[in-house]
Amino acid sequence: MLKTIIIGSCMSVQGIFEKALPDGRICVRVGNRIFAGLPVANAA
Repeated sequence: MLKTIIIGSCMSVQGIFEKALPDGRICVRVGNRIFAGLPVANAA
């Protein structure tokens, strides 16, 4: 499942969901790299 996360103040990354972290961040995989950040809220 594709997820989008925010890293820092203005950088976003979209990748395949890997895992959820206890502090509310999630990890996504892009190629062979894994990024952790806050998930972007779904549009209503």
